[in-house]
Amino acid sequence: MANIGVPSLILILVLALIIFGPSKLPEIGQAFGKTLREFKDSAKDVLDDEDNEKKKK
Repeated sequence: MANIGVPSLILILVLALIIFGPSKLPEIGQAFGKTLREFKDSAKDVLDDEDNEKKKK
């Protein structure tokens, strides 16, 4: 996996600010957070289902 340092992270944030503008960044951050939360919940459900199947066997 790529190792992203602090300077790279700052560059990405500045580029996002330039591209999307300050008014859109909160909306984009909120959408990204919701997507990440849904992904984590789905992954947890899949792992829980696998654990339940292993316990039944």
